[in-house]
Amino acid sequence: MGLIIVIIVLGLGIGVATFFIVRNLVAPKKIARVQDLLKQKKYGAAAKMAKQLLVKEPRNPETHYLLGRAYMLDSKPELALMEFRTVNEIGNFESIPEIPFRKEMASLFSRYNQPDEALKEYLLLIQKSPNDADNYYNAGVLFEQRNKAVKAVNYFRKTIELKPGYGMAHLRLGSILYRAKKFKDAEGYLEKALRYEPEHYEAYYYLGRIRKEGKDYAGALQAFEWSAKDPEYKIKSLIERGTCYMEMNNLERAVPELNRAITSCENPAAPEALWANYFIATCYERLRKIEQAVEHWEAVYKQKPGFQDVAEKLSQYQELRQDDVLKDFLTASNQDFRGMCENVTGAMGLSIQSVTEKNDACQVVAVESSTNWRNTKKQPKLLHFVRVTEMIEEELVRQVHEQMRSDNLTRAYVIASSNFSRRAMDFAESRPVELVNKDRLQTLLKKAL
Repeated sequence: MGLIIVIIVLGLGIGVATFFIVRNLVAPKKIARVQDLLKQKKYGAAAKMAKQLLVKEPRNPETHYLLGRAYMLDSKPELALMEFRTVNEIGNFESIPEIPFRKEMASLFSRYNQPDEALKEYLLLIQKSPNDADNYYNAGVLFEQRNKAVKAVNYFRKTIELKPGYGMAHLRLGSILYRAKKFKDAEGYLEKALRYEPEHYEAYYYLGRIRKEGKDYAGALQAFEWSAKDPEYKIKSLIERGTCYMEMNNLERAVPELNRAITSCENPAAPEALWANYFIATCYERLRKIEQAVEHWEAVYKQKPGFQDVAEKLSQYQELRQDDVLKDFLTASNQDFRGMCENVTGAMGLSIQSVTEKNDACQVVAVESSTNWRNTKKQPKLLHFVRVTEMIEEELVRQVHEQMRSDNLTRAYVIASSNFSRRAMDFAESRPVELVNKDRLQTLLKKAL
């Protein structure tokens, strides 16, 4: 009886041993078959076989890895990420190429908006492969996205230390330093980015901003011309070119650039569209093309009524659009504007001695046309005409008063197409300066017709 028990136990032992031996011999062959199917680009078949193997051995990391690879190659990255997560949980990489695996994991985490998980992978990769510049760069990008600029800068600098020609690292460093207003350092990195990769249009954009900040408008215009080649930066670059021309007081060239920006905007409510319309309206206002200016202000107001001072501008010009006399005063050419100022001077009973034009202003020195006293010396007066829609502040009134005194004139008039601030009126009240607001100007213009 005892012998029979021994024989049974030995039989069972031999059976179990045989099972494991056979399984260990057969399993690698089946895994090798999955690998062959992947090489043959039969991704569906490879996935099917891998899943069959996992039914028998659900914690086999290599099979999960191969199933993940099959999903990736079959354009099913979400399923691949699930399998790779399982591999990560098992933590056995004896038969798996760990560094390529972790790079793929990190890429998938980034793709599916899991930056914390992606960063963990890149930091682990840095430990395992400390001389790989890509790992430092990708970690730097993730730190930058988390608004940890100091850490990002350190990782980008390490990237450049390992690989001096890494153009994107130079670009990232340059853009961070630009935002920190360290323009000189930023410019150096951005120029190196373009030296190594000339088609980094983002670098041109930031270089343009730096040069514009430094009043180098010619250099800025050239940089923005290049950055406009990138669809992502095209509209911003056109707006920047337009505002460069505005700063140069070349409004005729600013308008086409801003128009290009407006026509390139698909969404009229986008910030770029609002700014482009706002700036072009400013150009038209300065060019005395009020109807076009109002048209663009209205386009902005329709999308965002509280944008900048658009509501105020429309309110200022609403009355003018209903009054042709005051509108003509604002929109007239410089020559016609001078003529209107001369006519108003006459309507005030004064004779002109001299006329001087100053940008949007016109100055007339005049004396009274007649006097009851034959021997009374006529006292010259200064008339300062200004055509703006903004409130006239004390500073302008003070400047006119000082000029009146330096020219030895007895009285001054500030005649405006808008109104005066309280401080301006208080200043003029105790001085020989008379303020003529838009309502009185309107009466004088009608009288001068």
